[in-house]
Amino acid sequence: MSPILITFPPEADLNLYNIFEGKSSSRVTLPTDEILLPVLKDHDITLHLRREDLIHPLLSGNKYRKLKYNLQEAERKKHHRIITFGGAYSNHIPATAYAAKERGFETVGIIRGEELSSSWRDNPTLFTAHQLGMSFKFITREEYRKKNEDEFLKNLLQLHGPAYLIPEGGTNALAIKGCEEILEDTDEVFDVICCSVGTGGTLAGLSNAAKRHQQVLGFPALKGDFLQKDICKFAENKNWTLCNEYHFGGYAKVTRELVTFINEFKELTGVPLDPVYTGKMMFGILDKVAKGEFKKGCRILAIHTGGLQGIEGMNNYLKKKKLPLLTI
Repeated sequence: MSPILITFPPEADLNLYNIFEGKSSSRVTLPTDEILLPVLKDHDITLHLRREDLIHPLLSGNKYRKLKYNLQEAERKKHHRIITFGGAYSNHIPATAYAAKERGFETVGIIRGEELSSSWRDNPTLFTAHQLGMSFKFITREEYRKKNEDEFLKNLLQLHGPAYLIPEGGTNALAIKGCEEILEDTDEVFDVICCSVGTGGTLAGLSNAAKRHQQVLGFPALKGDFLQKDICKFAENKNWTLCNEYHFGGYAKVTRELVTFINEFKELTGVPLDPVYTGKMMFGILDKVAKGEFKKGCRILAIHTGGLQGIEGMNNYLKKKKLPLLTI
């Protein structure tokens, strides 16, 4: 059976029309939940979670932030089509499809993995994007690695253009500008800002917006040290560090331990985490707390960057692997 597109109540869209009308001064302020767990109390650590996931079921967290100014720029340049890039479980793909549809753009998704061309309808992430009007071009992983090369992009525009190009994960200078708006003036009370890391745009935006006394920690969902160079392109400060030991095998890779942690965290706090990004970040934060890596009295702000739409697809994967399922 094919997945069914999630429908949203009309009130879910109220904040979106302002940003897509080009009112750059409009900001979305989200609730910040205090996380109360024994390990935090034992180590005298205060942890708050900025609920960016509550912006919208599909256009949540950093995807809202990254697309905000990019769509305004596409409209300014009078484009009618958006081309972007992503993998099978990319939160960026349905988010772009939804946001672009709201503003009347056509969308084309360049998807990593040509094998998906015959099975994408069984993938909730891609099927949702399709129902929102996105068409797909599936390419090999070797081709996908050329996604930032001028010749590749030139050929792409000849086939599918003219169009406004948004990079993988939405990360570019305009996306960084949007991510800088995550932090509020009142957040200066925190000592440490934490976020999950995919392409590094959110971390760069937080780094730029952080106060002088604040440290920014990023928890990559991917293996490898290549992110350091990418983040340096956009981060203006040297106040950030990558915690590379919590990727659980790499992008979209999970283990029984991680699934158990996410389910227990939701049961104890009422907050759902996604398995690709925020689940790994929160596991890493609490592990570091337990190891005494934060000084006593430290106040931590973690950013929930959304991505909950990916849980259904991940559960399909977990079923095949005969692993426990994530609680929805």
